[in-house]
Amino acid sequence: MSLSEDDTVMGPIDNAWQMKIPQFKPEDNPHGLLEESSFATLFPQYREQYIREIWPLVKKTLGEHHIKAELDVVEGSMTVSTTRKTWDPYIIIKARDMIKLISRSVPYEQAKRVLQDDIGCDIIKIGKITRNKEKFVKRRQRLIGPNGSTLKSIEILTNCYVLVQGQTVSALGPYKGLQQVRKIVEDTMKNIHPIYNIKALMIKRELAKDPKLKNENWERFLPKFVNQNISKRKQPKNKKQKKPYTPFPPQQQESKIDKELATGEYFLNKTQKKDKKKKEKDDKHAEAAKKREEKRNQAFIPPEEPIPSSSQPTSSSKVDITALKEKIMKARKGSKIFNKK
Repeated sequence: MSLSEDDTVMGPIDNAWQMKIPQFKPEDNPHGLLEESSFATLFPQYREQYIREIWPLVKKTLGEHHIKAELDVVEGSMTVSTTRKTWDPYIIIKARDMIKLISRSVPYEQAKRVLQDDIGCDIIKIGKITRNKEKFVKRRQRLIGPNGSTLKSIEILTNCYVLVQGQTVSALGPYKGLQQVRKIVEDTMKNIHPIYNIKALMIKRELAKDPKLKNENWERFLPKFVNQNISKRKQPKNKKQKKPYTPFPPQQQESKIDKELATGEYFLNKTQKKDKKKKEKDDKHAEAAKKREEKRNQAFIPPEEPIPSSSQPTSSSKVDITALKEKIMKARKGSKIFNKK
């Protein structure tokens, strides 16, 4: 539903986004403003050189709307204020947004667009959504995507310019797009991947082209995000089994003096203790040397020969000579018959 400038809306309409905003002209406010309004914003030191270069352009652009702009490099601030010639009461708010965007590293070519009636800006603070620094950095990088691909797709779908800088996200574009950008950014920082919202925007764009689905509910076509909390505490490799509970404390361990008293070492003098330690050390070395010698001699021990089994014939076993003779005679007879033939 599109409306012309002469049309007047008396009742509710289906889609407020399609309403044409009437243009505000100097004839609508011939007397100007009664009071002077001004806004100031600070900028970081690394933006000083860039702001110095573009400041003549900023003054010229704001001067077209009869807004005075001042730059204080010592204090590090930009100030905008109305003049007697200013006729638009809302342009000072637009000028304030412009200098805010410039201080947030938005280039001048993009920031000056906020002075248009159908263009707005939104500075989304993402620093306090998650307190864990590692999670914050990961989710912010997820919003940007590899080589800025996710951010670029958000810009194309919402028709907004989006810039991620530090703990804020600056968005500039139509008001409907700004709502979508804010939802995507806040959901991403709450651990909902931006691909869900991007996919939903793409589906909505395609569904809007179909006149049959204009008045139907689109929920069944949109992707649904199911929050699965699968992060579990890392389990140790070797778990300690809990011992049965006993109300009595464990027995106190013996001290070094108690152990020496039990073995009688406590009553020995320094020389005797030294000799005892030396003897223990020599015994330990002798035992180690003995083990090494046994290990070396294992290579010279011959392997055990296999014992012949009783089934194999031996020289001592008896041979049936008579049966052997008969076998030889039969073989000879057979060879004679074959030769005659």
